[in-house]
Amino acid sequence: MEDTTLLRLDGVEICRDENVILHNASFSLRSGEFVYVIGKVGSGKSSLLKSLYCEIPISQGEAWLMDYNLCKMKRKDIPYLRRKLGIVFQDFQLLTDRSVIKNLEFVLRATGWKKKSEIKERIEEVLHQVGMQTKGYKMPHELSGGEQQRIVIARALLNDPELILADEPTGNLDPETSGQIVQLLHDICQKGTAVIMTTHNYTLVHNYPARIVKCENACLGDVGE
Repeated sequence: MEDTTLLRLDGVEICRDENVILHNASFSLRSGEFVYVIGKVGSGKSSLLKSLYCEIPISQGEAWLMDYNLCKMKRKDIPYLRRKLGIVFQDFQLLTDRSVIKNLEFVLRATGWKKKSEIKERIEEVLHQVGMQTKGYKMPHELSGGEQQRIVIARALLNDPELILADEPTGNLDPETSGQIVQLLHDICQKGTAVIMTTHNYTLVHNYPARIVKCENACLGDVGE
């Protein structure tokens, strides 16, 4: 696959409630690259990801994600950007009143899929990709934490994103399950999808090596290998 710059931040500032979260931050990500964003709780890791899917505005600097200028995003364009991203949350955010299949079907229909046969086929593909092909009829509460997170990753894959943003995806999981989830994200990356994963679990970073970027003192910088 052609090696292209997927994300470029240059001199970016992110503020929340008049507090500067990140200042003069610069960062670039190539297509198909895996990056850990590490740092203490409150260092700005989650805010960085939220700025990429336009939940938090970028107050100054330049920020390009794919062909979108994040500093000049129109509200009507945000859903189209988000369709090109897969977002994995720490707390899953699955709809608890419906089965796994119905959770995934809801996302596809909300993003413009209409044909029943194509919806069914795509759901089967992503469930197989995350090793959950036999769990489609389960309700979220019937699944373990690790299984729920696999479903969340399947949901993130539905629209074949160029980039997955994984915000502390192992925060609620035991060490063994955490390793399995990180390995799954690495496997997905190997197939060409870029991944940005925030974490403060340095054991995972050590066991599943990749590029490391650190949030510290409102700054963002690569950590030497």
